Amino acid sequence: MKILMLTPYLPFPLLSGGQIRSYNLLKNLSQKHYITLVSLIKHESDKQYIQNISPFCKKVIVSKRPEKPWTLKNILKTGLGVHPFLVVRNFSSEAKQAVINELNQEQFDLIHAETFYVMPHIPKTLVPILLVEQTIEHLVYQHFVDTMKMWPLRALFSVDVFKIRFWEEYYWKQAKRVVAMSEPDKKVMQLQVPNLHVSIVPNGVDDEFFQFEKKSISRSPKVLFVGNFKWLQNREAVKKLVKEIWPKIAKQLPQAHLWIVGKYPTPEIEAYKSDRINISANVADIREAYENSDALLAPIYGPGGTRYKILEAMACGIPVVTTPYGIEGLGVTSGQEGLIYTESVDLAQATVQVLTNLKLYQQLAVEANKLVRQTYSWGKIGLLLDQLYEEVAHE
Repeated sequence: MKILMLTPYLPFPLLSGGQIRSYNLLKNLSQKHYITLVSLIKHESDKQYIQNISPFCKKVIVSKRPEKPWTLKNILKTGLGVHPFLVVRNFSSEAKQAVINELNQEQFDLIHAETFYVMPHIPKTLVPILLVEQTIEHLVYQHFVDTMKMWPLRALFSVDVFKIRFWEEYYWKQAKRVVAMSEPDKKVMQLQVPNLHVSIVPNGVDDEFFQFEKKSISRSPKVLFVGNFKWLQNREAVKKLVKEIWPKIAKQLPQAHLWIVGKYPTPEIEAYKSDRINISANVADIREAYENSDALLAPIYGPGGTRYKILEAMACGIPVVTTPYGIEGLGVTSGQEGLIYTESVDLAQATVQVLTNLKLYQQLAVEANKLVRQTYSWGKIGLLLDQLYEEVAHE
């Protein structure tokens, strides 16, 4: 089939969860479909990565969006207009014209829109649209607003959250089919928009790139956290980890170390560095972090996110300790493929338990790895999306 795909980023380099997802799906889908990709970029230098995507696409078109989000123009358009900042910030008249040109020149079977905020680039068309939502954005931004201490700011940003929800729902209704990442996300969508046709295509993991390694527990165990710190939930998680959870672990395991790995650490996160806490912003190969760690601890308390750190750790044989939010929708049973708790004291004790009980350690590693390879390999995820393409294009 001929597919027109729109993404709010170029799917390379693999710096974010969205880029990882789009790249791997393109790689798998290109074996059966002709894909024309329209992506937004912030910098001219991003064009150098087109060569990494081209082998999977019939054509790659990139269009500029503003490099800096908080421009006066964007703020005024948001404040005086009907669209939320997320839509304004990601709109490109150049991209809209490119989409119009492609629809006029080619007979596409399907439009694949990755995130609702690329939908304004699509004109009225008879070509069926498959809208893929990597997260429910208004829930993510509501969580952000809830953390604000100044009520005038909370009130101002609450208006923008209302706009996000309105336009999310509006574009869900415009699509022939909507794709969610998990069953909980699907339920939220259908609660907000009854009778909405939603399918689930979860995130995956490259099960060839991330290899399982059956390990023993180190005498000086290393607890790992991985995350992109542009994401609020990851910044919150690290603060909770360092302030509340890690001291309890460190007291019981005096030889243990904490390793925080992730792009764009804030000055506050950098300040956590100490004799027993290491911060790494530029790990060239993330597999090194998993290979040199003994457990992944992810105290995530907000909605959204891609959960790649969970899937990657499981693929590498690293036991996972996290919260219900952190592992939501992955089908993990606490005590079988991972340990799931909410309170700081329980997360700390669970981590200590994993690092002092070799039988439990290896059981969690083996069962989690089995789940990942049976359910979350990109090959299997690609097949799910391919089946949806066929259904939506021929309905």
